[in-house]
Amino acid sequence: MRLDSIDQKLIGQLQAEFPLTKIPFATLGLSLGIAEEEIIQRIGQLEAHGLIRQIGPVFNVGSLGYRTTLVAMKVVETQLDRAAHFIKKHPGISHGYERDNAFNLWLTLAVPAVVDMEAEIQKLASAVSAATAFSLPAVRVFKLRAHFVLGRERPSETTTINASNVPRRDNELSPEDRNIINELQQDLPLVPEPFTAMAAKLGMDEEKFVVSCQSLLSRGIMRRFSAAVNHHRAGFKANAMTCWSAPSGKVAAAGKKLASLPEVSHCYERRPNPFWRYNLFAMIHATTKEGCQEIIDKVSTETGLADPVVLLSTRELKKTRVKYPV
Repeated sequence: MRLDSIDQKLIGQLQAEFPLTKIPFATLGLSLGIAEEEIIQRIGQLEAHGLIRQIGPVFNVGSLGYRTTLVAMKVVETQLDRAAHFIKKHPGISHGYERDNAFNLWLTLAVPAVVDMEAEIQKLASAVSAATAFSLPAVRVFKLRAHFVLGRERPSETTTINASNVPRRDNELSPEDRNIINELQQDLPLVPEPFTAMAAKLGMDEEKFVVSCQSLLSRGIMRRFSAAVNHHRAGFKANAMTCWSAPSGKVAAAGKKLASLPEVSHCYERRPNPFWRYNLFAMIHATTKEGCQEIIDKVSTETGLADPVVLLSTRELKKTRVKYPV
């Protein structure tokens, strides 16, 4: 699909912040100087061509009573297709990739806080016949914001996020909050008033429903309401999960440096283990593998961190937003 300047600006706006209003597409149209009908038509075309995966909420999973972790596995090649089939159907896996490494299967897993994470990982490993499986939980999050820059569009500022997979006690969910969160976790319908049917299903006034959604955002329960973009379709055909073994005194500065780069969508400090000694992780996107490597070399030089391991993705098995029943 050929994108004109309006498409590029629209994709940028959809990634940055979708307006939580009664008539969000009209609001977007005002900001871009085009009619509501054209906004809806353009988004429909972007979705039909697979460039936009979905539009919906991104939640602070700790506030919903869930925990997440990165899982690495070693799976023999003959079992990878079977593993891919299982991963696609697993409701708690949001991301699944084959990567160019001895540990060739990498997943992001979410489970309710009351569930034993290690036991769940071992069940998962058994289901996909993994020879080895281990968890790399986040200690600190420096960046958690995928924003793919198209044309002259520029991403909004991204600040460091404090990692927490523990529900905040000062942000207890009311029954109304829970009903709205459960209803909101769907791809947004492309109609002029997309929240009308959701509010009606809950027996709520539409204006109150929208205000309640805004409250979830302001309280940090919802991190953002935005579009998820297919980075391959957007031209970013190479992505490399890059890991450094960083001394404790260098982690913060290096993490902030990585978080400042538009080519970096995610950056974490993670807890290493005997299988994996690396503690600083960054997801780097570029149009080519060589582009990824240039960024990695530049960051390594500027931070004084040597010998990163670069895990290029060889196959995307799954990428979606997990639904969190509350």
